[in-house]
Amino acid sequence: MDIFTGSIDERKNAVNKLLNMQSNFDIIQRDITIGGRRAVLFVINGFLNSDLCEKIIEYFYSISASNCPEDLQGFMKECLPFADTKPVDTEQSFKDAVLAGLACFIIDGYSGILTLDIRKFPSRSVEEPDKDKVLRGSRDGFVEALLPNTALVRRRIRDAGLIFEVYKAGRSSRTDIAVGYMKGRVKEAVIEKVLDRIKNIDVDSLTMNQESLAEAIFPGHWFNPFPKFKYTERPDTAAACLLEGSVIILVDNSPSAMIIPTSLFDIIEDANDYYFPPVTGTYLRLTRMVTNLLALFITPVFLLFIENPDWIPKGFDFIMIKDDIHVNPLIQFLILELAVDGLKMASVNTPSMLSTPLSVVAAIVFGDYTVESGWFNSEIMLYMAFVAVANYTQSNMELGYALKFSRIMLLLLTSFFGIWGFTAGTIVIVFALLFNKTFTGRGYLYPLIPFDKIQLLKRFFRVSLGTNEKLRSR
Repeated sequence: MDIFTGSIDERKNAVNKLLNMQSNFDIIQRDITIGGRRAVLFVINGFLNSDLCEKIIEYFYSISASNCPEDLQGFMKECLPFADTKPVDTEQSFKDAVLAGLACFIIDGYSGILTLDIRKFPSRSVEEPDKDKVLRGSRDGFVEALLPNTALVRRRIRDAGLIFEVYKAGRSSRTDIAVGYMKGRVKEAVIEKVLDRIKNIDVDSLTMNQESLAEAIFPGHWFNPFPKFKYTERPDTAAACLLEGSVIILVDNSPSAMIIPTSLFDIIEDANDYYFPPVTGTYLRLTRMVTNLLALFITPVFLLFIENPDWIPKGFDFIMIKDDIHVNPLIQFLILELAVDGLKMASVNTPSMLSTPLSVVAAIVFGDYTVESGWFNSEIMLYMAFVAVANYTQSNMELGYALKFSRIMLLLLTSFFGIWGFTAGTIVIVFALLFNKTFTGRGYLYPLIPFDKIQLLKRFFRVSLGTNEKLRSR
């Protein structure tokens, strides 16, 4: 049996078998009449905009047999003056349409199948993301539906040069992927490489949405923890990156945009830098950079001074541990590194009504009792508290964990090999940054390597938006 040929009953039975209608409770099948012709509607209930569908079917019933054209193209032209409509003529395109939520009509006498986009996506409201909050600026954020996300970007860029191309990936999931770029601003080689990688994805499904897509299009070295992509849940950030010549990738069911190409300096940037005047934005940016560097090196350097107290400059003796040390400082640091992540996971899985009591208990237990019991020294607790807070100065979680893994490596090498281990660990981190491959092959430390004086100054010092436009146009 074929869903495109034969009588209306034969085609309906073929569709029932194709979609396993006898087992699926949420796929609606309704027999209607359009212009004196029998027709069958197939649509997923969870995606159906009931009010709009009712009006369209009411309009279909008003079409007389004399006004009903003889072919599907004529029907679409004369009897469907509204809604997004298109015909499908293959089984795969029909399955994709139905399972994506489109309303599909089989009409007796027409060889194709008519699809209408009258979907209403189940999604949460457009609200500011928890991770990418700003002190001043827009309070909207991406959601899990693809069309609202593209609309949030187009609301900010009203230019015909903004292109969104849609592809599907995954043999089972058939996940929609939208690739956005500004025509004339993005490098042709970059967009061609991105589109080629997406078209050639051969996976069963994108189970984890963007993370699955990232691993499919750019399978990097797992042992280098520094992020290869920049992610944002803010439409204003995505729009700004598009205008700067980047490519954004939106994946259905994911409330964030993947930005290509990217570098370490791009990842460190934050929306707050641009919602304040240049002086304030520069101060915030430099503060974040210095804090990240301190979070990386403060505990290894402290451990180095503990093992070599004669290296401490005169006047800085107060940094030494005054109380007795019952547990090796390295063990204390490693336990606290794990404890911080354990508390993070506990806070994520704790009901909001219990989060405050949990925080109080954790503060008392880890702040006082562990020091009094002799497990930890107060100086070590102080530096680890700084590290725990410093991790939240930048919004990219992948970069935060890359710094964490690098810090743990430095602690281990410093404890075992002293100054030589600290030096070797620092060199390893520098080489990890230098040789971290990006999607387009551009240097991960650009504009430092390869060196670009003007762009490098812009990464450290926030210039006015007017000056930024002049520099870009040169």
